Amino acid sequence: LCTVPWPWAAGPAAGRSPESPHAGGGAPGDPGRGATASPGRTRKGGRGGPRPNEASPTVTDPAGDGAEGGHALAVLLRLRAADVLAPALTAAGRLSEDAASAAAGIALPRRGVGDLAASWREAASTARAVLAEPGLGPVADWSSIGPYRLLTALPPGRSRDPSAAALLTPVHAELARTAELFLDCAGQAGRAASALGIHRQTLYYRLSRVEQLTGLDLDDGEDRLLLHMALKAARL
Repeated sequence: LCTVPWPWAAGPAAGRSPESPHAGGGAPGDPGRGATASPGRTRKGGRGGPRPNEASPTVTDPAGDGAEGGHALAVLLRLRAADVLAPALTAAGRLSEDAASAAAGIALPRRGVGDLAASWREAASTARAVLAEPGLGPVADWSSIGPYRLLTALPPGRSRDPSAAALLTPVHAELARTAELFLDCAGQAGRAASALGIHRQTLYYRLSRVEQLTGLDLDDGEDRLLLHMALKAARL
């Protein structure tokens, strides 16, 4: 268990790529805040030779929210089997509660310390995904965060596409929510309208406004993909 610098600032596209000396070198990342847990690694022991699987949870200090200079709790713990994450999930959950933090992330199981930096990135990215999508948490593992595995790897400030700029302003928050939920529902208007609690015609009107604001065609698969990525990335 150790304290790790958490230099990401809160808010979309703010902050800088951090370096985590505890993780064995630079660990690129985007702005984020809240809690992280990264388990899943097997480390070679001292004289006893290889140990069974170990893992590393990390939980950020909520005092760091909204500003640079926050901290995280990083844990490297033993897993008796690589496919049994229960000890890591328990540790991450307890650390989140103790730190009064919002989220915890868990990295993939690994053997050896050569990939500590990669595990730290996975853990931090998973926690950021949980903060962006609370339904994933409060504790999640790297394999469960779907598109955020790619989105969290984007350099800071590079994930904002100009086509979505107008849609992502506060005045259009409801339109952005409508578009994201519509895309989450794989473009099924009935499901999206039901989830939003609106009439289908209202949904179609809102989507037409989204197309006007973005210049994108929601009948085009690539335009849908671009908008979906932009909306998800904005949460980070």
